[in-house]
Amino acid sequence: MSARRPPQTIYLPASKLREVAVSRLRACGVPSADAQFVADSLVQTSLWGIDSHGIARLPHYLRRLQAGSIESKPVMRFAATGPCTGSLDGGHGLGILVCHRAMQEAIRLAEASGVGIVGCHHSTHCGAIGLYGRAAAKAGLIGIAFTHSDAFVVPHGGNKAFLGTNPICIAVPSDEGPPVCLDMATAATTMNRVMNARRDGQPLPAGVALDRDGQPTTDAHAVAALLPMAEHKGYALAFLIDILCGPLNGMPFGPHIPPMYSGFAARRNLGSLMMALDPARFPGGRSLSAVVAQMAREARRQTRAAPGVEVLVPGDPEYRAERIRSVEGIPVEPELKKELLNTNGAKPRRSATRNNVKRSAKSAPCRIQY
Repeated sequence: MSARRPPQTIYLPASKLREVAVSRLRACGVPSADAQFVADSLVQTSLWGIDSHGIARLPHYLRRLQAGSIESKPVMRFAATGPCTGSLDGGHGLGILVCHRAMQEAIRLAEASGVGIVGCHHSTHCGAIGLYGRAAAKAGLIGIAFTHSDAFVVPHGGNKAFLGTNPICIAVPSDEGPPVCLDMATAATTMNRVMNARRDGQPLPAGVALDRDGQPTTDAHAVAALLPMAEHKGYALAFLIDILCGPLNGMPFGPHIPPMYSGFAARRNLGSLMMALDPARFPGGRSLSAVVAQMAREARRQTRAAPGVEVLVPGDPEYRAERIRSVEGIPVEPELKKELLNTNGAKPRRSATRNNVKRSAKSAPCRIQY
């Protein structure tokens, strides 16, 4: 991994990045426990090699905390809407906290009734969607998670942004090692990767983005829209995920969502859908994690199409990256280092409606191990 990085890249230990993240979040008024939880989640994402959604997103969250569109002390309100369903008002808090709380409630419902489905609203960018599916899998459940974003991606056959990158996660427990986990965007790349490329002065791969004239581009600064993955298939997935996250939860869709990277004082009003499923309620539930482990072993042993090309299982690249980065450190580009270590940012703006409300014990984030 490190060989692919420019020579100026530095490698910082996870512990150092957690310390920096906690300090910066606390300076913006985020309570200690919440700051630690968000820092752990961002650094864990970077350890998995998902640089588009890891520690590189911290400066963005800080900017929105300072502008007031993200509440440092949100009041989250959960309402059970049935034996297996619930709704969480995230209070415009950090999306990582909102979605973890929603998945915690889904897990509780699933343990009681076999399935738990919780929609959340008034949320913000929630980082890597794989955080939430894996949380359910660590509890012995099947985790399914969706979220959406403002319009970055063109519809199949179009050339102007209409949908978000709208990711999906499905995670299943395995008897051998961490969960088997799908974590993918429905776009050919993510806008966060584009922003990282702009910051670092790097080109994009061909075939993932369009400029303002609807023409293909590899210049990150010229990008006006992204292409859907797998053409019509990615477009269709993104369309349905947007419905399940936005309109189902009373939130806007696609072009009606306030943009992530401009208008930093505007509320994002994002939604997500978190689901947990108890395998024990099905005939194969008792042996599922053992069969999943067997299936993964057999898949990895399949004949290779070419020398040096491995057959992997969903989640393998992330777990391999974690093993390497736990030893080598997490790569940090020079511009990101400046952003992370800049301590001259403005103090957070006080919200007129929420920042002075004492947070209830029920709104504390769940302590989930990855």
